[in-house]
Amino acid sequence: MVDTRFAAAVALPTDIQVLERGWLSANNIVLHGAHGAAVVDTGYCTHADQTVALVQAALGAQPLAHILNTHLHSDHCGGNAALQARWPGALTRIAPGEADAVRAWDEDRLSYRPTGQECPRFRFDGLLEPGTEVRVGARAWQVHAAPGHDTHSVVLYAPDVGVLIAADALWERGFGVVFPEIEGDDAFAAVGATLDVIERLAPRVVIPGHGSVFTDVAGALAYARQRLAGFVQNPQRHALYAAKVLLKYKLLEWQQVPVERLQAWAQATLYLGRLHRAYFADQAQGVWVQSLIDDLVRSGAATRDGALLINR
Repeated sequence: MVDTRFAAAVALPTDIQVLERGWLSANNIVLHGAHGAAVVDTGYCTHADQTVALVQAALGAQPLAHILNTHLHSDHCGGNAALQARWPGALTRIAPGEADAVRAWDEDRLSYRPTGQECPRFRFDGLLEPGTEVRVGARAWQVHAAPGHDTHSVVLYAPDVGVLIAADALWERGFGVVFPEIEGDDAFAAVGATLDVIERLAPRVVIPGHGSVFTDVAGALAYARQRLAGFVQNPQRHALYAAKVLLKYKLLEWQQVPVERLQAWAQATLYLGRLHRAYFADQAQGVWVQSLIDDLVRSGAATRDGALLINR
């Protein structure tokens, strides 16, 4: 399945090219420069061949000099290994908080096992230290800590052109699941603090981790804060959202699956088990997961053909 389009609705400097993906693979941002290009975030592993082809098409004869990851969720770094194999000289930089986990390739700390997702092992060569600048492509990018969705996430800001690579800290309509909350940490305040950082930066253009590039930053921030307030007031609402996202994400990966297999995957997935025990323990887990599946069908996100669930 093709999962990309070139984002062109919002004018960007010619050295910044956005490959807008879907929800399985995060957007890829190609930063062109005279001495080689950089790619920020690399999509999910099942799209790795497509990611390599898209990046190759975007680069032309230009070499890939850098791979940067805003954070290490599987949809943002799942193409790292494939890009490193295609361009072995490219230097990969990650946020410092997960450096030890990558060195040891600890799939629990990196969230791949708890989410029931996959990510091929990759190396890293340097860090994206908050409070510093990284010069890649044609310009310097400020590195800002952006905890909330992920404790170790960063965003990248080019002040000379007012462009923010926001990852999952801010979308046009919301932000990503607050994963530390699933782990039992209080992280809603961190989401709010990151929104404050973005507001202070006052970007003119935001490149989100998913969805189209946008310029109504004030509107996006207002919507995100309203959504956050709802989660703070009713954490179960966030838990339900997170559970549906995990389930829908796996369905995006598989495209179609027998309901019995999806149920077995859900029963074995740590984060879904935690959400169930913390917020929905009044229902048997199988019954609860079935209710999530039914919600996906009712919303039009999936269809059912007998025992087969099909992504839409």
